[in-house]
Amino acid sequence: MFASLFILLYLGHLLADYPLQTDHQAAHKADCGRDGWFANLRHASTHVLTCGLALAIGSAVLDDVDLSAPVAALALAWIGASHAFIDRRWPVQWWMTHTGQTTWAANGGAAHVDQTAHVLALVLAALALVTA
Repeated sequence: MFASLFILLYLGHLLADYPLQTDHQAAHKADCGRDGWFANLRHASTHVLTCGLALAIGSAVLDDVDLSAPVAALALAWIGASHAFIDRRWPVQWWMTHTGQTTWAANGGAAHVDQTAHVLALVLAALALVTA
């Protein structure tokens, strides 16, 4: 069941991060102030909705997906919160600065570290869903 859940969550993530993310959200989700937080939380909400829809469809059509509603709600809350945190951009920059990756960060590496952090959050959500 873990593989099915991870693939469903990853699909929801990709949909929310690429075709469903607006230019405004991408440009402003890390900005300080009300507008930045608004863009960030709208983007994170898109993740919650797309991942929730993917889980619902998977639960309806796949034999190996059996979900606990309360645990699914917690997993989706985790996905939204972790995505909002990572997308403030400073956590990725902090990580890269403190792990000796400043040259890689200056040459486009932050996007890779960002996506790796998101995938880690999805793996943790899928693990929580299978252990419930």
